[in-house]
Amino acid sequence: MPDTLADLRLSWQRALGLVRRGMTSVRTRGWQSTWQRVLRQFRSLPEAGDNPLYFPLPAPAAPLALPRHAAPVASIVIPVFNQVEHTLTCLRALAEHPPLAACEVLVVDDGSSDQTQARVAALPGVRYVRRASNGGFIAACNDGAALATGEYLVFLNNDTVPQPGWLDALLATFASEPDAGLVGAQLLYPDGRLQEAGGLVFADASAWNYGRFEAPGDPRFASLRDADYCSGAALAIPRALFESLDGFDSRYAPAYYEDTDLAFAVRAAGRRVLYQPAARVVHLEGVTAGTDVRSGVKAWQVRNREVFARKWRQALLAQPAPVDLPSPACVHARQRQVLVIDAMTPQPDRDSASLRLRNLMRLLQGEGAHVVFIESGLHYRQGYTDALRASGVEVWCRPYLRSLHDWLRTHGARFDVVMLCRHYVAGDLIPLVRRHAPAAKVLFDTVDLHYLREARSARLRGDPVLQRAAAGTRTRELQCMAASDLTLVVSEAERILLAGDAPGVAVEVLSNLHELAADGPGFEQRHGLVFVGGFQHPPNVDAVLWFVREVLPGVRTALPQVEFHCIGADPPPAILALAEQPGVCVHGHVPDLAPAMQGMRVAVAPLRFGAGVKGKINLSMANGQPVVATACAVEGMHLRAGEDVLVADLPADFADAIVRLYQDRQLWERLARNGRENVQRHFSTDAAREVVRRVFL
Repeated sequence: MPDTLADLRLSWQRALGLVRRGMTSVRTRGWQSTWQRVLRQFRSLPEAGDNPLYFPLPAPAAPLALPRHAAPVASIVIPVFNQVEHTLTCLRALAEHPPLAACEVLVVDDGSSDQTQARVAALPGVRYVRRASNGGFIAACNDGAALATGEYLVFLNNDTVPQPGWLDALLATFASEPDAGLVGAQLLYPDGRLQEAGGLVFADASAWNYGRFEAPGDPRFASLRDADYCSGAALAIPRALFESLDGFDSRYAPAYYEDTDLAFAVRAAGRRVLYQPAARVVHLEGVTAGTDVRSGVKAWQVRNREVFARKWRQALLAQPAPVDLPSPACVHARQRQVLVIDAMTPQPDRDSASLRLRNLMRLLQGEGAHVVFIESGLHYRQGYTDALRASGVEVWCRPYLRSLHDWLRTHGARFDVVMLCRHYVAGDLIPLVRRHAPAAKVLFDTVDLHYLREARSARLRGDPVLQRAAAGTRTRELQCMAASDLTLVVSEAERILLAGDAPGVAVEVLSNLHELAADGPGFEQRHGLVFVGGFQHPPNVDAVLWFVREVLPGVRTALPQVEFHCIGADPPPAILALAEQPGVCVHGHVPDLAPAMQGMRVAVAPLRFGAGVKGKINLSMANGQPVVATACAVEGMHLRAGEDVLVADLPADFADAIVRLYQDRQLWERLARNGRENVQRHFSTDAAREVVRRVFL
């Protein structure tokens, strides 16, 4: 089929799916909420644009003072040889946008013959060190490192303009990635093009600046990534590690390949070398050494390649063969490559499905896989897309991706596994994935069994139109399962159901993934009731309305001072109106749930229909917050009524359970303890690791 026809077919299938889901939404949510969903779905979103570069204004007479702390976290070592104007520009950039981290600036003068000493030595905040004679880049850096007092060494060329926030981004990487040993910056040309997004080393010891002359916002270069090396023009390394490796190896003196050698030594010591795109540094390449490898200092690049090849002969055997233009397939060739496509970029602070997916991707990364994510609508989501990239996920979106078909045709062959989430995404894309990623294992992640949830909603409402819609959803979901290599569900209850509904389908249970929170306040320090759940999900709307109308009056009869706190994004008018009732607080979206999870005494999950595993219950239990729930809410969660959770379905019974738990400290503490143990046993990353290895790796 021609590419244009394939794109048209995909668009037509997606449009039909939107119409079907829209009609169901009108039946369950009403036209106003449905219209708001349509507006959110199709509104114009900001695209991932490149940030403008900062350059200090020429101001030779302006005062220049550098930050200098008595106990610095980072020591910025700037080796210089002449080029005083470039040095002053670099220092002015540091002065005009000082890092948040405590730091010191050491300028190591490698025997300059211009006015460097006269114009730099007396600058406030600068530790100026002059070497007796010119020894080259390596000697100057090692001398500066020996004088540094910071926990981290940051080597910075004098022909650079560090952009605001560059140093804090480098240092933050060591906190987010505990096994990081060396972190390099994104190097840019003054015109905004990429100079280097981490370096590649090939089996013949030749090297490549990945991303050279490309756009810095291109998804290939916009994520945190392991690199073979990072340029010494701007890199950070723990001082203790640098010293344990004896610094830059002097056999490469005066310069070239010393940064590549250091990166290989860092990896040999069991640490990672990472490229950090959030640390942007403009580099005027070749100002000091030139660019001609046939003469001057630059000629040492050719000689030192042979030195490097001899030293790292064994390690180079594992490097790829040289290629003219490295692609992501080449860069990640030694990793298991996993593509994930979902309807929406994960928003872990807004819904439990997002939290599950984000933690799954993190678990895959911890197992050594390289993860690529695409939102089926191709949108860039401010904050959420950035957060994924900061964690090392390669995220593609507009304007760099405009057709999933074209993108799969270009990139599909590199993937070992493709996971398609939700039937209305998978149904459209499975044929394209089969065509363009023929070697990939295709997984269908149900997220929850949509047809089960829709059928329960239809029965509760007694709505024959919804019953027919649920039957259609069932057909499409089962078709996706039949067309995939394996189906993922979130509970054993759903797996058992599929054993009857789809007996020939391979099914694995991969449930919610949570981390236990630190121990919070005890019984006496907690007050109030809480419900957490996004209101784009119809079961949550029904649950809160039923709870406030049918259950809460009985609770407040026994506990007149108790307050019910309703937390969740996009509350419709019917939910907002509940705030007018005594004891009801409607908060909407709350980005940080920790205060509610650790400050309120009892969580409620009054769901009357739904499917899957309820993240709201996992979240509360992970925080030591006991839960009162319906039987539907605890389905498939390995919970024992009366020991891990209190279960009730009738309004009076639900109210009695809340009152009892709210007043009985011993019961509260037992449920809090057992709930945490349940999360650790069934819903932690450790609990899921074996399944993830079996399914993905």
